[in-house]
Amino acid sequence: MPITNLTLNGQPTAQDADPQMPLLWAIRELAGLTGTKFGCGIAACGACTVHVNGTAVRSCMYPLGAAANARVTTIEGLAASTGAAQGEHPVQKAWKAVQVPQCGYCQSGQIMQAAALLAKKKNPSREEIVAHMDGNICRCGTYQRIVKAIQRAAKEA
Repeated sequence: MPITNLTLNGQPTAQDADPQMPLLWAIRELAGLTGTKFGCGIAACGACTVHVNGTAVRSCMYPLGAAANARVTTIEGLAASTGAAQGEHPVQKAWKAVQVPQCGYCQSGQIMQAAALLAKKKNPSREEIVAHMDGNICRCGTYQRIVKAIQRAAKEA
């Protein structure tokens, strides 16, 4: 198998796998980081969202080979990517304060999508938040709390 070199949550790593393997499976199965979830497998739900070079991508359809020499950040590395302690990224803190999760399955993808927005736009409008988060599905329907948490994170960041 070819080796794909990348930086995963700040650590250089070499993945010995087919470059066409979805990045999701390299993260979960090869690296053992299970915070990124498998939802639909067709990049339609957002549960598998991670950052590649700071951009939110759906890792279930993103080939490992496309991440060669890239910086990949998962939910496990999000806080550290900003110098914060584990679980202390502004979006993670707001998620807890607003009590967004119910079942929690979509939350890592939702948080990663929200963090990508706030990295680009410090104070997005409600409409910008809704547009950016469109396509990240929450089975429990906590969309109003998601928006509120993003607004809170924007104010506190």
